[in-house]
Amino acid sequence: MSTLAESAGTAPGYRAGRTLPLRVELVRQLKRRRTLIMGAILAVLPFVLLIAFAIGGDPADRNGRVTLMDTATASGANFAAVNLFVSAGFLLVIPVALFCGDTVASEAGWSSLRYLLAAPVPRARLLWSKLAVGLGLSLAAMVLLPVVALAVGTAAYGWGPLQIPTGGTLDAGTAAGRLVVVVAYLFVSQLVTAGLAFWLSTRTDAPLGAVGGAVGLTIVGNVLDAVTALGHWRDFLPAHWQFAWADAVQPRPEWSGMIQGTAVSVAYALVLFALAFRGFARKDVVS
Repeated sequence: MSTLAESAGTAPGYRAGRTLPLRVELVRQLKRRRTLIMGAILAVLPFVLLIAFAIGGDPADRNGRVTLMDTATASGANFAAVNLFVSAGFLLVIPVALFCGDTVASEAGWSSLRYLLAAPVPRARLLWSKLAVGLGLSLAAMVLLPVVALAVGTAAYGWGPLQIPTGGTLDAGTAAGRLVVVVAYLFVSQLVTAGLAFWLSTRTDAPLGAVGGAVGLTIVGNVLDAVTALGHWRDFLPAHWQFAWADAVQPRPEWSGMIQGTAVSVAYALVLFALAFRGFARKDVVS
């Protein structure tokens, strides 16, 4: 066995597939201060909204027009849906950009990236491990918010059906299932931000540049989507479909918008992930 290892130019017992296990990388990232702070912010948000509604009173409709925000105090399910609504446009972008954009660039900033590769950890293996953990933490962040919101809302407003602003209700069990669909779609829609952040993370040694660049480009996409003069060109912008999940919380859910949004997001994300792997494979790592 040792003869085979020596002829292959590797140390006895070395297995490329066993380097940098996901468990090790996950533990490393979970212990980081930015992970704990981001988790605390998402867990506190439902309590902030609860206090806001307690101080300001129950939301009231404007000019007879009822919105999702107006039904926030109707039940725990409504409160969870409102938390997702107010955070989907920007707040949920932050953990995705942070966990996927900081992961490789931070190693370069600490000058530890070259030591990982000298271990030796294959470059593709290193990126796969960091991408998987980054996406996993992003999904966990998106799950944490509605779970805490549902618990807080149920304690404050009771366990009941989800009241739909356009009329009708969804029973609590159905509403919980639809919220799972909403979270899944939000995660898929944020894959573009994850791809941008991860690609930038492989191109720079500054974590703030990768995270800030991804957030900035996401904001630019939102701005372009607001330019109605672009017409049907906006259909190719991921931001155009970011609230398509609202179709899932209807008596008869409409899936076409979420299907189009998923196709656009996945297409952009695959290209960006491919660019990250291709560029990093050829990169001269000196830090």
